[in-house]
Amino acid sequence: MSARFQELDWRSTPKGEISLRRRREPASGAEVYEVKLGAEFLMSSLFTAGEEALARLGLERAPGDGLDVVVGGLGLGYTARTALRDARVRSLLVVEALGEVIEWHRRGLVPLGEELTSDPRCRLVHGDFFAMTGEAGFDPDQPGRLFDAVLLDIDHTPDHVLDPGHAPFYEPAGLRTLAARLRPGGVFALWSDDPPSADFEQRLAEVFAEPESHVVTFDNPLHGGTSANTVYVARAPQR
Repeated sequence: MSARFQELDWRSTPKGEISLRRRREPASGAEVYEVKLGAEFLMSSLFTAGEEALARLGLERAPGDGLDVVVGGLGLGYTARTALRDARVRSLLVVEALGEVIEWHRRGLVPLGEELTSDPRCRLVHGDFFAMTGEAGFDPDQPGRLFDAVLLDIDHTPDHVLDPGHAPFYEPAGLRTLAARLRPGGVFALWSDDPPSADFEQRLAEVFAEPESHVVTFDNPLHGGTSANTVYVARAPQR
């Protein structure tokens, strides 16, 4: 295997074959970590601006101090790390469907693994975020627990999902179930790889107050230009 490319782990999972790879970016020489699920690239440490903006923009709208936060989707950990850098965050629960991804962090196979697993505020939970939304909630130790913010980065977009079973979550009924997991005035923020969708903004507005769409631009060294993600942010109703 070339020193410029190394497959750090490969597993067969119920969702498909997942692999963790490390390579050298030819132009800059930077070390890049990538995760693939089947033929799809799920995430890359080359592009983290959107994940970081998800936490930053979401928590900017979160009320008060002593925040209890959920991140849906661990990935390479950039959303979680950005959340932990907010001094108001009291607890962070990261829900990840693939136990292999949690294991990579606990074994230190990814750059942020030690930082996340050593922070006493942070807990990694193996579970299906979408199923947990409609069941006893996100914290297995405290059924029904409410949170100040939920930051979600699992699917590519609300309409381009990794699993057909995720699709109902992005409809008003699914969003209402999520809103019930938030404290009054709590924040829901969502990452998307597409430009803002007027259709999804309308669905958000049926359930949440003050929905906003933020376009996050960043340099793309692969083609020499810029790329963009969208972060949706909205507040749960005051009950």
